[in-house]
Amino acid sequence: MISTDRLLMQIALLLLLVACTWVILPFVSALLWGAILAYASWPLMRRLSVMLGGRPTLAAGILTGMWVLLVLLPLVWLGFNLVDHLRGAVAFIRDVQLEGLPPAPAWLANLPLVGDRLARLWTTMDAQGAAFFQGLKPHLGQVGNWLVARSARLGGGLIELALALVFTFFFYRDGPRIAAFVLRLLERLMGERGAYYLSLVADTVQRVVNGVIGTAAAQALLALIGFMIAGIPGALVLGIFTFLLSLIPMGPPLAWIPAVTWLVWQEHYGMAVFLGLWGMFVISGVDNVLKPYLISRGGDLPVVIVLVGVFGGLLAFGFIGLFLGPTFLAVGYRLVTDWAREPA
Repeated sequence: MISTDRLLMQIALLLLLVACTWVILPFVSALLWGAILAYASWPLMRRLSVMLGGRPTLAAGILTGMWVLLVLLPLVWLGFNLVDHLRGAVAFIRDVQLEGLPPAPAWLANLPLVGDRLARLWTTMDAQGAAFFQGLKPHLGQVGNWLVARSARLGGGLIELALALVFTFFFYRDGPRIAAFVLRLLERLMGERGAYYLSLVADTVQRVVNGVIGTAAAQALLALIGFMIAGIPGALVLGIFTFLLSLIPMGPPLAWIPAVTWLVWQEHYGMAVFLGLWGMFVISGVDNVLKPYLISRGGDLPVVIVLVGVFGGLLAFGFIGLFLGPTFLAVGYRLVTDWAREPA
């Protein structure tokens, strides 16, 4: 029979747990990102701490500052560049309203099936001028609202990234103590197999980080080379944009397809063909080879488990699901296989 005092104490502890979860919930994503970043770069932190004479706080500060310079500042710079391009697009629309469209490019009418129709549409838009854009105003307002909403989400993402970098500092500084605490919790839950499953989670996260980040860096570098060869303006900005898009499935074409379109618009057909082939077979093709190799390297989990976890986690949890999905599947797979091996 449970006494009233014991029951009240359990209810109080449960309410305290709910309250703590409620307080931490807005920061869960930033905490996870900070933990992943700190763990992925922990060998660098350990080496830097040794070089500084065993001062982890100083090493954590230097390494966190390096991440601010490498990650946060380029994103802010990219945001300002996008704002400048949006201003240029607004100025172009204003000029078209006042002066009309420039003459249609010669290649437009020569397109098969739709060339004549597009050329007539171009002429109609040029003839109608202000009336055409007056009819577009409601739709432009909807596009503007969509862009404002996405800008707000982008701003929220930058704030979350800044918080993640702050948490990364504390994960660097207190990493060994946090790891020992997590190990004690797992040993209380699982007994002697707690260390095994902690090692499994750490190994899975490390492999996914290597696969995702390594592939994104390779695709960004190859994209930058292609953009520079083709003479695309703002090649560095597009290279950074390719790195960010490479973190999501089928993202890189969103960077190189507009560049190919711009080359066609400028009538640089040879470079357009080159960049299209380079993007299809090199930039996007490296994802099919490099990512499975990096993820499967040095582990005994089936590659399909990790890859399904990457894509399924992305759909289920968003961007952070890139790491949560394969971790959940890896632990679940090991639990099931270990249970199946045990005697009945």
